[in-house]
Amino acid sequence: MKAAGLGVLADLGFLGLDKDCNDQVVVTGYKATRARKLTTGQKTANRIIAVGRAPVEHGFGHLKTWRILTKLRPSPARATNLLRALLVLTNLELDR
Repeated sequence: MKAAGLGVLADLGFLGLDKDCNDQVVVTGYKATRARKLTTGQKTANRIIAVGRAPVEHGFGHLKTWRILTKLRPSPARATNLLRALLVLTNLELDR
């Protein structure tokens, strides 16, 4: 992924992945504990990550309502093109 210039904005479920994989770019937020509260900068970083992830999460949520996806079995390239088209149509419908 790094060679292709791609990265991932991940939620807190993927903490540690950003440190384990040298060939991937994974950006996760910061997690507070009882003993360690988040600094203002860490809270701001979490907000920025959440803003970047929100449209994608909403798109996946809307795509899951399309039952045709449960029977989808094409090649990954065709599935990607189909999902992109469905997401565009969904966004057009939501923006009305």
